[in-house]
Amino acid sequence: MGDAVLVLNAGSSSIKFALFAMTLPLRRLWHGEIEEIGRAPRVRAWDAAEELLPEQLWAGNTHEDFLAQLLQWTQAHLQGDALAAVGHRIVHGGADFTAPTKLDAQTIAALDRLSPLAPLHQPHNLNAVRALAKLRPGVPQIGCFDTAFHASMDATTRRFALPRALENEGIRRYGFHGLSYEFIAGRLRQIAPAHADGRIIVAHLGNGASLCALKNGRSVDTTMGLTALDGLVMGTRCGALDPGVLLYLMQQYGMAAPALEDLLYHQSGLLGVSGLSGDMRALLAAGDRAAEEAIELFVFHVAREIGALAASLGGLDGLVFTAGIGENSAEIRRRVALRCAWLGVELAEAPNNAGAGLISAPDSRVSTWVIATDEEAMIARHTIAAIL
Repeated sequence: MGDAVLVLNAGSSSIKFALFAMTLPLRRLWHGEIEEIGRAPRVRAWDAAEELLPEQLWAGNTHEDFLAQLLQWTQAHLQGDALAAVGHRIVHGGADFTAPTKLDAQTIAALDRLSPLAPLHQPHNLNAVRALAKLRPGVPQIGCFDTAFHASMDATTRRFALPRALENEGIRRYGFHGLSYEFIAGRLRQIAPAHADGRIIVAHLGNGASLCALKNGRSVDTTMGLTALDGLVMGTRCGALDPGVLLYLMQQYGMAAPALEDLLYHQSGLLGVSGLSGDMRALLAAGDRAAEEAIELFVFHVAREIGALAASLGGLDGLVFTAGIGENSAEIRRRVALRCAWLGVELAEAPNNAGAGLISAPDSRVSTWVIATDEEAMIARHTIAAIL
């Protein structure tokens, strides 16, 4: 058995990676990202102390080119030890993949059939799996699914009001960001055990954004549905949309599926409303009216969906902010809290500005935290458990 596992999260032009020692407690050896693959590639990596390592001058045009060099670099850092396994973030597991799964030709084919449900992510996740199988055919690969955590939702929560035959074909709500929510549920049990089994809403706010309602640490409801388009306003994704809008665009503008996909996934959300950027940092710094309107729309939808999930939970005991915006933007947290004051959410200014741990006011009825998520660590844990 080898001494480390490699975690991969492959996107359309990037690969995020991390190497973990197979120890308890889990120990991250280094992590990094390969960006702008196919354009102007850049490789950055950090060691266990979060010190930036010397820039890696790798060359290539494809994901496979860079994965080959990543594997070589990994092996050099292992100093003779073997790589035990590779764990992958796979966005959509559908109805069948509700636990970490060894990836072989049969499972890859089944997961590929789900690609239309996650076109921004699934094909690229699976291309990395195929490339690794060619480069290191003897190394086990484990798929960890963003949808799996939400398998605990009941049938009523999952169901769309469509003909049952369509539901039987798998058209239902799955939810996403499950690896993040699973990590937060476990972390909350460590830092606030008295609250971990309560009624908690986790706000995973980043370029992709969603909320999850937890009861006893399990998912009971979430804002994303069949695809990662649903729910909150996101960086370039529209979030929840009247389906009549799509019919109108098809009938009046003659828009076909590819054009609609591009509109909804790439041209909408914060970018579409602001006309400036899908990056919340840029919008907060812009100071113009359109940027402010985009920010307010984002906050409005977050607060409204917190109210809806509180109804699913039958009340609210705790609120957790996580992911890029949730962890780093005190201003967005402040605005969301103001809109949720009716639920009993009240922040303490100094802790909110500090942005870590408990940030609610002492007399707040809802305990509120900022907790950094770690999907890579969650994948590593699942991968190690799957091969032992």
